[in-house]
Amino acid sequence: MMMPIWDHLEELRERVFVGLLACGVAILTCFCFSKELVVFLEAPVADAGVRFLQLSPGEFFFTTLKASGYAGLLLAAPTVLYEIIAYVVPGLTKSERSFLAPIVFGSSILFYTGLAFSYEILTPAALNFFVSYADGAVESLWSIDQYFEFVLVLMLSTGLSFQVPVIQVMLGQLGVVTSEQMFSIWRYVVVGSTVAAAVLTPSTDPFTQALLAIPLVGLYMGGASVVKLIEQGRSQASTA
Repeated sequence: MMMPIWDHLEELRERVFVGLLACGVAILTCFCFSKELVVFLEAPVADAGVRFLQLSPGEFFFTTLKASGYAGLLLAAPTVLYEIIAYVVPGLTKSERSFLAPIVFGSSILFYTGLAFSYEILTPAALNFFVSYADGAVESLWSIDQYFEFVLVLMLSTGLSFQVPVIQVMLGQLGVVTSEQMFSIWRYVVVGSTVAAAVLTPSTDPFTQALLAIPLVGLYMGGASVVKLIEQGRSQASTA
């Protein structure tokens, strides 16, 4: 039974309200623990002898607001995603629902994996490179605001770049691109991943860019392999 348009709008309003409320509560909670959050984000260079400075009045306060906002949105993302899915799913066919669930789940896993990879490997490597490069010449006194801008942008861009396999699976499922075509352009993918890593990473050192480019190539090849498995399963189902 189809719902009247006004019922759809009312449901949309309620789900938008729940999503915004979840974001607000998550951001406020993160702000209440903002100093602990700052210590957590400073951990990649905690043992490198870096000192953080507040270069203007209120810089640290606005930096905690920014960090709390980013962290709160990340914490509220599952709730927002659920509200979007709950609103969209009733209007989808059975095959579309079965396709949506693994896409959403895989996208979420890859995004948070990208964040973890950036925090545990990419960010410490980039920051320690800068510290070691300056060792013996200048003392590492960093602006707290610029440091967090660097770390948060790097983490967010890494999380987004890890969505490559999701896009590949969607294109393969829709029949836009085949796995054979994906594998055939692997040379361009290597070059494109290198360029993307240079654009996405705030630093300019080749070591950090390589640390991001290599996983991007691996993710692309993994996505192409998943598309190939889907094609094989579809072919077996059609011949059965």
